[in-house]
Amino acid sequence: MQTKPRIEWPTLALLSLCYGLWLAGITAIAAVNLAGAAALVTLTLVLHSSLQHEALHGHPFRSKMLNEALVFPALGLIIPYIRFRDTHLAHHRNALLTDPYDDPESNYFDPKVWNALPLWKRRVLAFNNTLLGRMLAGPLIGTGGFILEDVRLIRNGDRGVLKAWIIHGIAAAPVIAVVALSAMPLWAYFICAYAALSILRIRTFLEHRAHASPMQRSVIIDDKGPLALIFLNNNLHAVHHAHPGVSWYKLPALYQRRRSFFLRYNGGYYYPSYPAIFKSHLLNAKDPVSHPLMPE
Repeated sequence: MQTKPRIEWPTLALLSLCYGLWLAGITAIAAVNLAGAAALVTLTLVLHSSLQHEALHGHPFRSKMLNEALVFPALGLIIPYIRFRDTHLAHHRNALLTDPYDDPESNYFDPKVWNALPLWKRRVLAFNNTLLGRMLAGPLIGTGGFILEDVRLIRNGDRGVLKAWIIHGIAAAPVIAVVALSAMPLWAYFICAYAALSILRIRTFLEHRAHASPMQRSVIIDDKGPLALIFLNNNLHAVHHAHPGVSWYKLPALYQRRRSFFLRYNGGYYYPSYPAIFKSHLLNAKDPVSHPLMPE
């Protein structure tokens, strides 16, 4: 069995590049080209989120404390890292993937709950189930629902969730302070934060499907373009769920070595690229909002 290296240098180098580009974006570039700076900062926020995902899975160091210290600054402002970590690791219980109650990242509704919703809310959620809707309204719907649920948990006495938000405030305050002193206006940075969530919704849009077999619930998107890069190859999602401890830069080689196995493993839940997903699902839902395998 291959021993994990003490330091995964590609991840550490990418973290350094991410912070460097972020700083350049809010300072030197923003001073001469705000639109270009906003585009760069948005991409760095997406990349930082992907690097946080690497950190919670044990990269680039063997030390959890060191990994979390590296991604501590809340560049994205909105989602507490600790809550992301805890809900995402709960999401990795493959047997519970897509369950509206037990999978924290599920976008499905219990059919009984869905049928009881008012028509306007069902229409909003149906729009959110297209790729265009997920990108435009998804950050507001998904993040808003997440925050409201955390408020409910805090009001019910969940100290762990409260602590996560307090730490998030400590992590976000210096980011806001640095941006406030930089050449980028805070309003522009807030737009970047929303745009980053929008781009991240492209990745999560069809990562999972409802299926009787847990092994066949995770997608493979065989893309090698810029989105695959800033998502750190998490488009090979079935491979990631089968081997969550494998580093981002090792996933493509693992997939290529065992491509036929993984495509059998996930039941052929496959797309050739992100452009193919835009073509198929920009205005068309990939499946119903109501979980198709639960009784009505």
